[in-house]
Amino acid sequence: MATFNVEADAEVITARRTESIDAPHILKLVKPWTEKLFGRVNIVNIIEKAVLAITLCNKEDEILGHGAFLDYPNLPDVDQAEWEAWYSSRYTSEQVTPLNSLFLHYFVSKSSYAAGCAQEIIKTAFNAVPDLHFLFLLIPKGYKPDSSLTKAFSAMEKKELAPSDSHSLFVCKRHEHVRTLHIRQAFVEDHDDLTPIFNRQSEMLHNTYGDYFLAELIEAQDAEMQCLVAEVEKTSYGFMSISTDVNLDLLNECFELIPFNGLRKPHPDDNIVEPPRPTSSENLFYDSNARNDALSVSSNCSDKTETTFVKKTVKLSQSALTVPVSNVAFVQRVPSPTSVAEMLLSEKGNENTEFKAPKYLKPEKQRRFVPTFCGAPNAFSIQLFCIAEQYEMRSFDFLPKAFSKFPDRDFCIITVPHMVPEFPLIQNFVRVTPKCPSILPQELYVFHRSGLLKNFKVRKAVKADFENIEKLVDTIAHKTNILRDLQVYLTARRDPDGTEIQAFVGECLGQIVGVSIIRREEDIDYIRAHYNIEDFIYFNHHSREQHGHLNHFVVNPVFSHLTKHFFKEILRLSRKTSLYYALYPPFTSEANVDNFSLITGLNALVPVRPRRQIDYSDGLGINGPSEHIIKVVDHYALNHINRKLVLEPKVTINARIVVVGASDVGMTFMETLVFCPHLKFNNITLISPHGLPGDLPPHEIRDTLLANSFAYGKDDYAKLALRTWVNVVYGKMTALDRTKKQVVVNDVDVVPYDHLVICTGQQYLPPSPTGAELTHKPVQKETFPCSPDARYRGQVPGNLYTINDAYDAALLLHKVHFSPKNIKIVIYGNTVDAYTCLQALLSSGVKGDCLALVEPPVNDGVTCFNNPDVENEIKRSLQALDVTLHTDCYLACWNEPDSEKGDDIKSVSFTHPNGFIKLPCDIFICFYKRDVDLEAFTAMNCACLVYDGKLVINATFHTNDVSIRAAGPLTKFSRKYHCEPWTHCNFNSREVGIALASEMLRLFDPTLDTPLEPPEEPLNLIPIYRSPKIVSAILPGDYHYLYVYKPCVPTPLSQLVTRPDYGEVFVTGEAGSDQGYMRLHCNSYNSVETITCLSKKTFSKENFVCLYGVHEKMLNNLASRFKEGLITDFYKYLMEPWAMAVYHDRFADLRDEIRELLISTDKEGLSTLEDLARNLVDEEFGLTPEQKKEMMMAYVSTGAKRAVESRLLNFISYNYYHLPMYAKPGMV
Repeated sequence: MATFNVEADAEVITARRTESIDAPHILKLVKPWTEKLFGRVNIVNIIEKAVLAITLCNKEDEILGHGAFLDYPNLPDVDQAEWEAWYSSRYTSEQVTPLNSLFLHYFVSKSSYAAGCAQEIIKTAFNAVPDLHFLFLLIPKGYKPDSSLTKAFSAMEKKELAPSDSHSLFVCKRHEHVRTLHIRQAFVEDHDDLTPIFNRQSEMLHNTYGDYFLAELIEAQDAEMQCLVAEVEKTSYGFMSISTDVNLDLLNECFELIPFNGLRKPHPDDNIVEPPRPTSSENLFYDSNARNDALSVSSNCSDKTETTFVKKTVKLSQSALTVPVSNVAFVQRVPSPTSVAEMLLSEKGNENTEFKAPKYLKPEKQRRFVPTFCGAPNAFSIQLFCIAEQYEMRSFDFLPKAFSKFPDRDFCIITVPHMVPEFPLIQNFVRVTPKCPSILPQELYVFHRSGLLKNFKVRKAVKADFENIEKLVDTIAHKTNILRDLQVYLTARRDPDGTEIQAFVGECLGQIVGVSIIRREEDIDYIRAHYNIEDFIYFNHHSREQHGHLNHFVVNPVFSHLTKHFFKEILRLSRKTSLYYALYPPFTSEANVDNFSLITGLNALVPVRPRRQIDYSDGLGINGPSEHIIKVVDHYALNHINRKLVLEPKVTINARIVVVGASDVGMTFMETLVFCPHLKFNNITLISPHGLPGDLPPHEIRDTLLANSFAYGKDDYAKLALRTWVNVVYGKMTALDRTKKQVVVNDVDVVPYDHLVICTGQQYLPPSPTGAELTHKPVQKETFPCSPDARYRGQVPGNLYTINDAYDAALLLHKVHFSPKNIKIVIYGNTVDAYTCLQALLSSGVKGDCLALVEPPVNDGVTCFNNPDVENEIKRSLQALDVTLHTDCYLACWNEPDSEKGDDIKSVSFTHPNGFIKLPCDIFICFYKRDVDLEAFTAMNCACLVYDGKLVINATFHTNDVSIRAAGPLTKFSRKYHCEPWTHCNFNSREVGIALASEMLRLFDPTLDTPLEPPEEPLNLIPIYRSPKIVSAILPGDYHYLYVYKPCVPTPLSQLVTRPDYGEVFVTGEAGSDQGYMRLHCNSYNSVETITCLSKKTFSKENFVCLYGVHEKMLNNLASRFKEGLITDFYKYLMEPWAMAVYHDRFADLRDEIRELLISTDKEGLSTLEDLARNLVDEEFGLTPEQKKEMMMAYVSTGAKRAVESRLLNFISYNYYHLPMYAKPGMV
């Protein structure tokens, strides 16, 4: 943020980006001359369409000034795509281009601050956009600019015989407001000017090399090392040391430099083609395919010579014309879990094939390919750089002089530590993807000499461009898709179905260096309904034809720093305001892939969150949403850019954030970081045995084998595409080196970190047989030779399965699929997962008499259902299915005593209070209890992390190591909080993950206060989490089950209902009936606190989850209607049309808005309704009828009732595409 002092009041003013909510305050600044100069404008529309909108405010956040800039003139008779021709026909300057010019469309300010505001807005604009050189102002003829603008803008001279216009053009030039940096050779005399600058930013050089290091460095200049300074008015404000001494071989080992020809000159002996790999590694994951597409572009570099431009003596090597490597780093190639699981679940296969559940996917050890480059070095490095803060936005001015010092080198490189924030200089560089593992703990940035060229131009493609575009995309995997769409554009400008298509090329010195193809977005209604695009645009200010769909985007990495300018020009030339790009999951249909190619400008786009959808009842008919809203399509992740974002830089974070475990908490943590639109995390890495969830294609049985916590639905992973932004390491954390900050994976590979987040959760582990004597006498747990809760450390039999994720489920189903029909399966456990697994096996064709469910005793008297009605019905269902059920049993042993260790299980024996049982067993599935994985525990324990039954953390997720955080069921709070029963197990995993991410963001988000160290905790209180715990499952007998309850310490239901403040219970139907059983529990405040559903019919679980926390009055007076006998079936009642708004994803926001309305007042000194309620309410007796009447009168008289009704109507009106079943004012 920029600041300046207003001389009159010496007040500090801050510049920031304008937001739509500023519009009412900006309108208060409008003066009579504003409309005369700029015409009648809709200020919200201006803010929405401006590429740069700046607001000035004081420390009280009072808005003092506003300026909005667009990339075309505000003349109604000038087409925004053709303004260059209009300008060149009237004015003489030939240096004006869309890259270096913007037009001021609106300016207002507070009268006493007008001159200062104008100057600061102009200065901020030039600093925010380093390529900007000209600001233009168009005003009607006969008027002069306001005095505040006259000082900055001067009239443009028109050409002779130029046509007359209704407006006059004024110009403001950069050098008049932002000082030009003069770059020259450094001299020893500059030492005195530069030393204070270095010392202000870092004392490391002074402490390491002494007081005169800088003077000695300048004095040591030679042909291989040069020093430059930036001078303003004979004072040095910046310093750069450059050298040709670069270890290119080391960089080639640590970074993917094939697109840059290894930073060497092309040579015939270069070896950059990777040899074919074994078949087992050919089917790779989503991001690996993307990498290979990018890497393949440069496969023919060595066969081509340099291309010489005609207009200027500038050479671009063919390696510079390739598509850049994806910014997603990757690890050693491993067999794809997607392909493995598909094979396991396919009907094809060998029945004799035996699969044993692996601990983790272990890659085959292969020697990593390192390309060989034989040419002469072609790069120099920046060894030392520093510049005064007020001139840092002009850091780019150093580069032309730097390249002139080494005319034979085409690349400038710089390496920076991971924890150093990205500074303005390297925002013009290309970040090079590091190899894994990389021994260099720094980031590498590269800039090509041709990036200095400023005549980059974007225009519509023509037929003559086809051959050059074909060469540009020659080695891209999906080049046929690009060329096919290009041919469609060149031939007809439309698809066969009539969809508008446009193609644009980026051109520099007559050479095609980029291409993009877009279509008109025909599904904008679907996108608006299913994705939160309104987080980025005010939808009503964008017409349907202004939305475009990005299909292809390829740009030469030399010009990748102009990617956002390319997008800006595409929007201007196509007359669009927004672009959307879809990313499909790896299992999508071929038809979807054929319409797109992986774009090279993905980092310039922002990911858009998907929206939760209402499950509409079938009886709505014509009152339901349109087909465009509820149609079923292949799910995809949406990325977006609009006019407001093209000049808004993201804050790049290179810190290495390593997440161990793909649990719900870990996934939510990564999702929260990735979906921060103003931040770009380059180094988020996930360590997980089976990678990211959601890579397997949907499978009806496999997806229901485990209970669902509703943290992520089956379609959510495809809509998030976290693989685009997260690096994945397949394996387990087996060791942890806190000193070196390294995680050891699979005992071999090393993953370095700056911040480690441990979210492994708890897993079902192989059970430990008690070794109890098998007698018919009662046996007590205390007499067992080995505790049933002990860790099993022996060799795990091949037919013992513990199911923790979809990949484990796929292995089990494959085993069952290729086993005899009379196979005996024993399931050991008393969790909901044991029942869902049983149902999945029944659905896969296993007969009930082949299944046995053995339940250990229940801890603390709380069963997995905690509802006698549900438990009794499920047990009755098991009996009807001929499933054997044994309760209160402990595993004593498997197989006979003389069997070899590790042999497959043939029989299992259990003890129970009346003796023992012995069951034949071909497959043994264990859901006994969850615990921390042994290898993860060993790694944490050996690293001296405090472990007290679980990993100990504080309220802000810190372990005893400040750089290691942890969350989820793996953890417990420190004993100082005195809350032993409460852990993250008691809370909603998504809420915990979001809280964890919020703590981490404090370190990186410049909009938040950054703590220097963990905050003190004087009260020692744990955080309060309010979201419900959710269990969704399909139980034996095809029962659909949903259980939603508040975070709590597990307590038997029989004890809960006896509490005086328990509240009321409303039940319709009976467990096992055709109607279905549904139990709603409202607390003492009449809000829904527990929801239990059990039905053989499918019902809308997504809808009913939304009932949690809703007051019964909002459910159409549910309590009174139920007591009057008007409600006999909750399933029907809660799916009636009136209830649809309650299930809307923005209904919670409406409730918060109304709550805020009732606890605040517009007039100072007046009491709020909340204050009145607090004064009237009696903690013991509540409100009397008279007091309630008084409250209602105040509710009406203060205007709160009308305001609430207005908010509700606005909510329904704005979201009418989701809620057309409601009547709006004027319809009746």
